[in-house]
Amino acid sequence: MSMLDGMLGNVLGGLLGGHGGSAQQNPLLQMALQLLQQNGGIGGVVDKFRQAGYAQQADSWVAVGENKPIEADALQQVLGSADLGAIAAKLGMSTGAAAGGLASILPQLIDQLTPHGRVPDDQNDPVAQALAMLRKPRAG
Repeated sequence: MSMLDGMLGNVLGGLLGGHGGSAQQNPLLQMALQLLQQNGGIGGVVDKFRQAGYAQQADSWVAVGENKPIEADALQQVLGSADLGAIAAKLGMSTGAAAGGLASILPQLIDQLTPHGRVPDDQNDPVAQALAMLRKPRAG
């Protein structure tokens, strides 16, 4: 498990790089992980984007290589205003700001959680493991 902890620590650290603070102090990252979990995990979210006409973007996040960006409006269309509104309310920001923040973090997050260019199977669910790491108090 320590190897997995190290890998997820690197993933989460990479997403926070240059922004300071820890993963526990980044509520938008936690919300992005929860959003993945509530929408069928990485595969479920990628499928939602594919079905909505954003297959090139979603597939680029999973594949090895450059991640294509997604606009906040597209993210809101795919994931729904209700979910984004709830996230915005929890974070004390506008729905547009939440959508913009998630649009910038979601491609990187999915990319980091699929380092081998494929969606992991449910037995090795990195979303649940990353959320567990974020909720676990840091020692020392």
